[in-house]
Amino acid sequence: MNRILIVKVTSLGDIVHGQPVVSDLHRAFPGVKVDWAADSAFADILRWNPGIDRVLCAPLRGFKKRRGLDELKAIAASIGELRQVKYDAVLDLHGVYKSAIIAFLARSRRVYGYRKEDLGENGAAFAYNVRYQPRGNLNAWNGLRQTVSQAFGYQLEGAPNFGLRIPAPAVAPEAAKHAPFALFFHATSSDEKKWPVEHWHSIGRSLLDQGITPLLPWGSDAEHKDAIAIAAGIPGSVVLPRLSVEAVAQHIDMAALIVGTDTGFVHLSSALQKPTVMIFTATSRPHFGIDVPGLSMSVGDEGRPATVDEVREAIGTVLSEPSSFASSNVLAG
Repeated sequence: MNRILIVKVTSLGDIVHGQPVVSDLHRAFPGVKVDWAADSAFADILRWNPGIDRVLCAPLRGFKKRRGLDELKAIAASIGELRQVKYDAVLDLHGVYKSAIIAFLARSRRVYGYRKEDLGENGAAFAYNVRYQPRGNLNAWNGLRQTVSQAFGYQLEGAPNFGLRIPAPAVAPEAAKHAPFALFFHATSSDEKKWPVEHWHSIGRSLLDQGITPLLPWGSDAEHKDAIAIAAGIPGSVVLPRLSVEAVAQHIDMAALIVGTDTGFVHLSSALQKPTVMIFTATSRPHFGIDVPGLSMSVGDEGRPATVDEVREAIGTVLSEPSSFASSNVLAG
């Protein structure tokens, strides 16, 4: 096996979950080159993994939103880049039309994809000539590791290695003045996943009593409004300016603690071995949780939102326990 293409187009959390597969493939096939195709919005995450040789990206979301000529030209250019090399295997870990089209356009005789009944969109089945099924009884990253290892016939070894190296900022951000600080990732993809503002107030004031300053990132006008509402009940907390994906990752790397809902940046925090507490309200904790002894904890579950006391107890645990997971070389570098 000389070169493999992984296709996982979105989103941030899902792409983070897939990174241990890269390390597994390098271990199973020494000398293999691994490329990854994704939406341009998430290309930074892939570039932080030195185990990925080529990052193939196109503004798919941007084109869907704006239908602009610039986005169309960029997509055409990315197809040309995709077809520059031949692959021994193409591995679609996404299973929808857009990922299937990428997999189909790639130059390979073996294109792996989920069985039709396991696809996100049934029509994606046209692209694949080798089938596998997901391991639904595991959390997201271990499920992907098991799926790929069984498809390619190798044994998994050790803990997941996410392999991510965040570039240092050229200039220390303003947030450094507030160290030690905690990042509150309050934003969610839907209202049902939100945690009540007054709960954030309670946790924020508890952290201030411990000398930890809560900082609030945001990415949209609605999220900015929510951040202001949360900060209003936590004297001494700080609403951050709008940050790029890379800048958010750099803040995560500097933070003493991450607390947030089931969102991509909180998954990234756990992958970066930061003390992390993930709050569940409406999604499945067994499938998407980040419970790693001494490193990260998930509280609450689908239909049973986490309580303030549960979150407070989890924070105490991840801040006080040494991480057994970190010692197993979870990250490269």
